Amino acid sequence: MPFTQRVSQVTPSITLEITAKAKALRSQGIDVCSFTAGEPDFATPAHIVAAAKLALDQGKTKYGPAAGEPALRQAIAEKLQRDNQLPYEVPNVMVTNGGKHSLFNLMLAMIEAGDEVIIPAPYWLSYPEMVKLAEGQPVIVPTTAATNYKITPEQLRQTLTPRTKLFILNSPSNPTGTVYTPSEIRALAEVVIEAGIWVVSDEIYEKILYDGAEHLSIGAVSSEAFARTIISNGFAKSYSMTGWRVGYLAGPRDLIEACSTIQGHSTSNVCTFAQYGAIAALTDSQDCVQEMVRAFAERRQVMVAGINQTPRLSCATPMGAFYVFVDVSQTGLNSLAFTQALLEQQQVAVIPGAAFGDDHCIRLSYATDLSTIQQGLERIHHFVESL
Repeated sequence: MPFTQRVSQVTPSITLEITAKAKALRSQGIDVCSFTAGEPDFATPAHIVAAAKLALDQGKTKYGPAAGEPALRQAIAEKLQRDNQLPYEVPNVMVTNGGKHSLFNLMLAMIEAGDEVIIPAPYWLSYPEMVKLAEGQPVIVPTTAATNYKITPEQLRQTLTPRTKLFILNSPSNPTGTVYTPSEIRALAEVVIEAGIWVVSDEIYEKILYDGAEHLSIGAVSSEAFARTIISNGFAKSYSMTGWRVGYLAGPRDLIEACSTIQGHSTSNVCTFAQYGAIAALTDSQDCVQEMVRAFAERRQVMVAGINQTPRLSCATPMGAFYVFVDVSQTGLNSLAFTQALLEQQQVAVIPGAAFGDDHCIRLSYATDLSTIQQGLERIHHFVESL
């Protein structure tokens, strides 16, 4: 069957492919240490589950507004005002089927054929594919470990063209765990304002920070920056609600209306009772988030130490999220060859950096238990020694 050109340009998700292979091995009874999925291994906090159950009992099972339940939109607006100093109101917010869908809606609403979208690499693997599906042009800006995988204001400025429409900023970052400092955010905001482009800030990991790292939303820098900013966020990572599929987009009212129209003709509303769980996530105690972050911090220390004690491997210490981006270039293997051989020989599943725009590295998620981390590190050490 012939398919459209837009589909032929899109690369299948390597993350899902590797994860599927690891699950297939496990189904055969093979012990696999998996560091692939960006998914906390904690149960969704009980008060969130209880709120969804109550919503079910109350009959919250019908169609709802395409832009989201009014109570959740209100809670999100208040959260953005309180936590991020972003003066959004309810009409500036819509609820989406996960954070990923907020970005997909945005691309369809904003990007036209020929529009350029600046994406620093390493990047979350779906960014360029979403741009392609909207018939835009991803413009990849490589960064290195020397700059902690951060795009500099000079790089951003030099990449601008008359066709530049949007800049994607992800802090804390997937796959590197990089967190831009407030001063770095302010410097990038200056370029955005000068150029008159838009910036979408993907803040899905904003609450997962370590060692005193501070998250500053670029829209909070100034009123001028706020006018050029769009926020993508969700509940999956901070509240261990990956399967609930609840995210949100915040931005200018006309953009939200356009994205709501698109959503109304694609997925309709987000699962109604799941939205009531999300309300509880925002309005009740945040102790559950801190408990997870403390566990991630301990796991991070073990994983970073184990990697840097392995010959020919190195990694920086991530300041946010729950990933370690490991340089494997000294092994003589590219990321895909390393990943495939590691899975076949030692039954350790990781994600090749090629999926994120850097073929010298691999990504490991430490959103798993310490026992798995320690066992997996031993296997990685044996694998590298065998090369």
